[in-house]
Amino acid sequence: MTGLKKHAHFRLKMPGAFVILFLLTVIAVLATWFVPAGSYSKLSYDQPNKQLKVHVPDGTTHKLPATQDSLKELGVKIDIKQFTSGGITQEISVPGTYRRLKQRPASVVAIPNSMVRGTIEAVDIMVFIFVLGGLIGVVKASGAFESGLMALTKKTKGHEFMLIFLVAVLMVLGGTLCGIEEEAVAFYPILVPVFIAMGYDSIVSVGAIFLASSVGTAFSTINPFSVVIASNAAGINFTQGIAWRIVGCVVAACFVIAYLYWYSKKVKNDPSFSYAYEDRTQFEKMWSVTGEQNSIARIFDFRQKLILILFVITFPLMVWGVMSQGWWFPTMAASFLTFAIFIMFLTATGPSGIGEKGVVDAFVAGSSSLVGVSLIIGLARGINIVLNEGMISDTMLQFSSSLVTHMSGPLFILAMLLIFFVLGFIVPSSSGLAVLSMPIMAPLADTVDIPRFVVVTAYQFGQYAMLFLAPTGLVMATLQMLDMKYSHWLKFVWPVVVFVLGFGAIILVAEVLVYS
Repeated sequence: MTGLKKHAHFRLKMPGAFVILFLLTVIAVLATWFVPAGSYSKLSYDQPNKQLKVHVPDGTTHKLPATQDSLKELGVKIDIKQFTSGGITQEISVPGTYRRLKQRPASVVAIPNSMVRGTIEAVDIMVFIFVLGGLIGVVKASGAFESGLMALTKKTKGHEFMLIFLVAVLMVLGGTLCGIEEEAVAFYPILVPVFIAMGYDSIVSVGAIFLASSVGTAFSTINPFSVVIASNAAGINFTQGIAWRIVGCVVAACFVIAYLYWYSKKVKNDPSFSYAYEDRTQFEKMWSVTGEQNSIARIFDFRQKLILILFVITFPLMVWGVMSQGWWFPTMAASFLTFAIFIMFLTATGPSGIGEKGVVDAFVAGSSSLVGVSLIIGLARGINIVLNEGMISDTMLQFSSSLVTHMSGPLFILAMLLIFFVLGFIVPSSSGLAVLSMPIMAPLADTVDIPRFVVVTAYQFGQYAMLFLAPTGLVMATLQMLDMKYSHWLKFVWPVVVFVLGFGAIILVAEVLVYS
């Protein structure tokens, strides 16, 4: 019928990262009013006095000799050497000590307070990101990125996926060996412009770096921040079950690389296939360094090559420091800043130098471009502050453990997988969830006659399947950095989540059947 006006269809729009985290903070505050408060007694090792300390929920503290007998009395089946050698540094939950506490409902004031306090707690990561951003800004201002990319794209023409393959393999190895997560943020500035120049989109960039590293971490073999600390807290050696984890990691790596190949080939052949096609212009404007007005377009000379070499060296140096020297974010930030100073000197001087003011302005502009990413990390931590101070995290753990008692082995381990999937949202820290849950959950394996390492494996698969999705983890910071919508990421990542849970369930049931 003519003459009728067409009405626009209502379209639900996914809110941005900041709004999502704000809403989750509000939900966490409301949860403290309705979820019963409670806590387990917490056990820690007092290194200066060589004693064990038990912090009881009523506020009292008991000191015990640092002996195996003391742990046996507490029902903690962990080797005392794990405490005295520094293998376990965080407080662990003592089995059978859960106690209901007086409700601690958070007030409305807790919403802004937790956001501020979470940001303060994340200051070490934020400084690292600011220094990284400044370093990127200076390298881009030097023109080295543009000249280097032009040379690289000529050499890789026709074999573009090889770079994605190599990056994904390295990220999987980094995840499974040393748990690269937040550190992966450092790789976007050097790789994203390359992916753009090769005709790929933001999804490929996140997939090759964040997704691949997280898959490696989900199938950790010797990652000290996941399987090692979880095994210690479960009272077993981390080598138990390692053969299963190695096989799982190989299969998972093949899956994620095949998935990346399928998607990247589709995007390469038809850019409109991209799940983030509607944002491609803004993304390329943000990250592309070819043809920039502010860059210094010139021949790829010795000075530019030296700048890129110094820039690239910072990344393997960081990985080496994390894996072998125990570096954390302050040391990594200092390392990046050292290289930034050398690069600033090279960029400021010479025939085409931009001077002292130019490099300082470039450093500041680069840092300011990552302010949003830094704030996202702090806001996510604020949610955990609300849950912990409301004393409801342990209540959820107690409820979860009660669900799996008296189950058959296969059903028990599948229930564990789903429980850790949910707990991964509440406690997004891999080491944090390990020390909180393993002393409670691992002994439950004894009741159904299966090895404790199977519970550790369920913890890995369940938590990391959630961390692909959970706004409380690193996902939001990653998406904010690339200005990608959460809905676009969700469309891409859900098959990987299904794979981790499905393939993980097969491995877990197989372990139960073999060892029970």
